[in-house]
Amino acid sequence: MLGIVAAVLFFVAFLINAADLSTNDAFSSTNVMLLGLTALALHVAGLGSGWARRL
Repeated sequence: MLGIVAAVLFFVAFLINAADLSTNDAFSSTNVMLLGLTALALHVAGLGSGWARRL
């Protein structure tokens, strides 16, 4: 699930960068990209990989 979130955040960062939108400092393309990298790192670490039943 976090992998999908990361992909969406990367796409939003690309749109902000490609359209050259002037946003405030909190929603700059770099900050959105860093949020995507954080979500991707959590996904790779196994945190958002889905529902797993532990035995």
